[in-house]
Amino acid sequence: MEIKELNPSAVWNLFDKITAVPRPSRKEGKIVQFLLDFAKEHHLDAQKDGADNVIIRKPATSGYENRKTVILQSHVDMVCEKNSDVTFDFENDPIQTYVEDGWVKARGTTLGGDDGIGVAAALAILTTPGVEHGPITALFTTDEETGLNGANNLNPEFLKGGILLNLDSEEWGEFCIGCAGGKHTRGVFTYRWEPSPSKYFWFEVKISGLKGGHSGSDIHKELGNANKILARYLYNIMQKGTIFISEIDGGNLHNAIAREARATVGVPVTLKEEAVAQLNILQANILTELPAEDRNVQLQMNSTNQPPQIFDKKATTDLILALYALPHGVIGWSHDMPGTVETSTNLASVKMQDNQKIVVTTSQRSSTASAKDDIVTQVGIVFRLASAEVQTTDGYPGWKPDPQSPILLASKETYKKMYGQYPEIISIHAGLECGLFKEKNPALDMMSFGPTIMGAHSPEERLEIETVSKWWDLLKAVLKDVPKV
Repeated sequence: MEIKELNPSAVWNLFDKITAVPRPSRKEGKIVQFLLDFAKEHHLDAQKDGADNVIIRKPATSGYENRKTVILQSHVDMVCEKNSDVTFDFENDPIQTYVEDGWVKARGTTLGGDDGIGVAAALAILTTPGVEHGPITALFTTDEETGLNGANNLNPEFLKGGILLNLDSEEWGEFCIGCAGGKHTRGVFTYRWEPSPSKYFWFEVKISGLKGGHSGSDIHKELGNANKILARYLYNIMQKGTIFISEIDGGNLHNAIAREARATVGVPVTLKEEAVAQLNILQANILTELPAEDRNVQLQMNSTNQPPQIFDKKATTDLILALYALPHGVIGWSHDMPGTVETSTNLASVKMQDNQKIVVTTSQRSSTASAKDDIVTQVGIVFRLASAEVQTTDGYPGWKPDPQSPILLASKETYKKMYGQYPEIISIHAGLECGLFKEKNPALDMMSFGPTIMGAHSPEERLEIETVSKWWDLLKAVLKDVPKV
């Protein structure tokens, strides 16, 4: 079965078309044009701002002209992650989708359900006959995944409305009314190239097979971080004798838990057996430490040719110590909403640059501004102690929960009528664009909800078919029950 054969057909047919449009973050030109062409085809008013955000407006259906204007918001970009053995060009290739056991999945890459399904649902609302609603503005933002940049640079005129429904949540049955704010902290290490020594055993060590996941919504699961595991191995070897590194790479995106990492390493020939033994020991230890879903992790070693040059000794030591010392995971839990992560940090990526620099990227999140600043400071101090240059972004604000939100109260009752129970009301640890929207229009009444997406930001991403159908029915009902002006 293909996804365009699924129900509701209005949503799945549009999602199928969206998966065929390449849309990496910061390279959303093709999907932006798709939206503008879509609006023209359906004779709807559309506008684009300077950040390539798009709005498409539709008047109220007959009898609903006195309802508050609803902004249906979703982001058009997607996280571009693939398995290392998969050849795929995210700037040109369509996502290869398939249906399996009640889920829509992609072959070896991220699916783009985050937030392609939100885009599809908004477009379906605009074009499906018989859907009753007040005035609608469908807002499609760009560059959400790399720092909420579309929302940050959004034309405030695009937020004219009383209610905003964010279609970017990932657990059916939950209404989200708050989220964490965040910052990114980078450590920039400078190294000198030196000739590699002879009579050394050279090998590549690779960490792979980890599940990965979203650095906000999955951080509490204590999933393995390939960068931390690699650092642990390199540190263990360093305690046994001299170690040199000629290449290192780990993770990719600031908002994804690193699934893979590797380094090209040299040790004295006399330490060869010790290097092998330490890898085997760490593999055994890691399997006892990680949750069951992450026990496919593999620590592999393959001999390689002697490289022509290596990092200087001080830079090597500083980098290994910093990677080992950098915190990763949950830092604190919320006292106001038990079971919700308040503060966390993610050791996201380690990347070499052409100018003899290594950039280590981390991301910090917290629903409390002071706690966010505190963990940013802690991470920065680790970098400073390791002689790295510290770079910190301005970040983005959180979204303070409002349990008395009129759209929340109305939608709770709608959900109860349809499903016989109330939804769960949550504040999430992941970042949403709603905090930035609230800054631009403090009067907005906001809520976020969506179908179930598992494994977001990893090639394990999958979208549960049954929940899409329920979510679509609920979205139509919520629009019908929107409060009057």
